[in-house]
Amino acid sequence: MQCSWKAVILLALASIAIQYTAIRTLTSKPFQLCTLPSPHNCGLGDQETESPFERGAGGCDDYPFFYVNASRKTHILVLATTRSGSSFVGQLLNQHQEVFYLFEPLYHVQTTLMPRLSHSHNSADRRVMLGASRDLLRSLYGCDLYFLESYIKPTPTNHTTDKLFRRGASRALCQQPVCDAFGPADVNVEEGDCVKKCALLNLTLATEACRDKQHVAIKTVRVPEIGDLRALLEDPRLNIKVIQLVRDPRGILSSRIETFRDTYRLWRIWRATGRKPYNLDLSQLTVVCEDYRSSVSTGLSHPYWLKGKYMLVRYEDLAKNPLPKTKEIYDYLGLPMDKNVEDWILANTHGSNEPSAKHKFGTLRDSAANAESWRLKLSYDMVEYTQTVCQKVLQQLGYKAVRSVQQLKNMSISLVQDKTFVPFL
Repeated sequence: MQCSWKAVILLALASIAIQYTAIRTLTSKPFQLCTLPSPHNCGLGDQETESPFERGAGGCDDYPFFYVNASRKTHILVLATTRSGSSFVGQLLNQHQEVFYLFEPLYHVQTTLMPRLSHSHNSADRRVMLGASRDLLRSLYGCDLYFLESYIKPTPTNHTTDKLFRRGASRALCQQPVCDAFGPADVNVEEGDCVKKCALLNLTLATEACRDKQHVAIKTVRVPEIGDLRALLEDPRLNIKVIQLVRDPRGILSSRIETFRDTYRLWRIWRATGRKPYNLDLSQLTVVCEDYRSSVSTGLSHPYWLKGKYMLVRYEDLAKNPLPKTKEIYDYLGLPMDKNVEDWILANTHGSNEPSAKHKFGTLRDSAANAESWRLKLSYDMVEYTQTVCQKVLQQLGYKAVRSVQQLKNMSISLVQDKTFVPFL
């Protein structure tokens, strides 16, 4: 029997009424937002759950969850490589009173996963490492520091630990309420003093401190390319802005030779003897240039998923003009640059040009003089070789090649071209 047109209309109206009632019910009831698939929320506390590294690249993406951020925090990521000035840039953000800053939290992912993975650096291992790293970054930007407990060894007891890597590099983790050893007036706490005087790090208090800040900043040297972060950058639940910090590969090589003396021992032999060792690990140089070229090419090509989220900064520009360049960074981030930041810049860019062995990761030095000091430390044949291997990225980033020892050592002429990199807004 065929339905009359009246019956069809009645059925349609009933369907609309049911949908309307359901929508009103869902939107009118308050509910607890489940931001992360952690054993510490989502009602999973008494259930057995897989650890992040056992889930691999799937991680948080396998869990449906809602993310609502009324204040719309700006999540900042400093993307760099070792010995490129990332500690300096991180501190420019750390000094801001409304920024919660974390120094290299992905260190814990690396140290936990590396023994579990093969040493062939294959694509499967890379996916596992990057998947776990993205999951952790997503968690930390949501101020869920408990997620770190899966990676910190030994595992924190009652959410407390003394093993967080470089805890003292974060002002928020050395101040009240996280640490009672220093008062509100102690704005420039030395990293060593924080480690000595502050009690065990309470991750619950750290989580609360993170939520009290308006913005979260993280710096890492453990993500090779900007493309590895695409899943995070496209996530509508996040508001990530990336600062990709680059430095002349010749300067990076020189700094690594001085800092990582054992790892770069053969490079030191080459510099001292003038003879390149036959078993020299060339990947210590080539990987830097390959990652730079790939990442910078992606960033400067302005893909749609990076719009409003990408700024390229050369370390040399920042070192020579720290205050104006820092203002450009803060303008890109859409944040006011408070007086603490300016004071820190003035106090930390006019020190000694040579960091001591005790403070090899410090920031107090003459930044302008340090920018091209590598020219007095590397031999010409090492520079020439680096220029050959890294020719494309040197041209891409505006670094001039030298063709003689005299040109290399002539410090009156800069090897950094005047080149402007405008943020992709």
